[in-house]
Amino acid sequence: MEIAFCLPAASSSQQFIRDLRRLLADVAYASNGPADSLILKPPAPVSACPVTVVRLADVTAPEVALDIGRTIGLAGSGHTPHRVNIELADLADCLAGNVGRIDHAGVNLPSQAVSVKEWDSLVQDIAASAAMYRYPTGEQWPFVLPSTGMELKTDIRDFIVGREPRFELVYDPWYPYTTWQFALWTKLTRTELEQLFPDPVGIAIPGLEDIFRTVYVQHSWPDLEIRFDLCFRVDDSPSDWETGEWLVKQGGRIRCRAVAFSVLDPLNRDFVG
Repeated sequence: MEIAFCLPAASSSQQFIRDLRRLLADVAYASNGPADSLILKPPAPVSACPVTVVRLADVTAPEVALDIGRTIGLAGSGHTPHRVNIELADLADCLAGNVGRIDHAGVNLPSQAVSVKEWDSLVQDIAASAAMYRYPTGEQWPFVLPSTGMELKTDIRDFIVGREPRFELVYDPWYPYTTWQFALWTKLTRTELEQLFPDPVGIAIPGLEDIFRTVYVQHSWPDLEIRFDLCFRVDDSPSDWETGEWLVKQGGRIRCRAVAFSVLDPLNRDFVG
């Protein structure tokens, strides 16, 4: 399975990917692909999927394409909040040498624009082709953990560091537009990140302020926010979050319900866009 974050084929998109490459230059499993693309292949276990890609595509607006026949376009619309956003190039400069891994990439979809039925259909389709797990505290934040073909058929029982980047979906009740998110493991402490990105350039998301600091980046696409969650250095690694054990044991696998597919038009599997 491949998860592709697709950008319109334009010079601004090319620059975005180049800056993203610089930001992730020290990530061992981030490699440059053809035509200004970036490939993020899980380092463990061997042959784990999905692979995450950021690339140019023949699209008019950003979208996430899943090679199971689903496309996640920009759901919702409206003015994004007035924020002090940072250029991605500046973010890469500030974090040079301090980003070693990518925890996850994700898409937040607005509940104001996406019905429960549409959301459930998307989750079920992904769960049919990937190892997807509920978020243990009950929020609608399911995660895909990279897995082998055998683990997809059975379940993940080997809890190791390297099942990354994960893929997160968020059913977002707060904002009326789509957000792309990228969570990065950094070598910096909370104090260091707060000093690098003080308010209002960096913000703390309530309830998650002890885990990461968030910055939003500037870009040229309407109805979309792109944020980077900068995780604080963890000295007692690995945690059960890093190994996936917490999601697997406390959240539980989302299993595809066969009935979910009876209402889908096999000729039109696009979600939005």
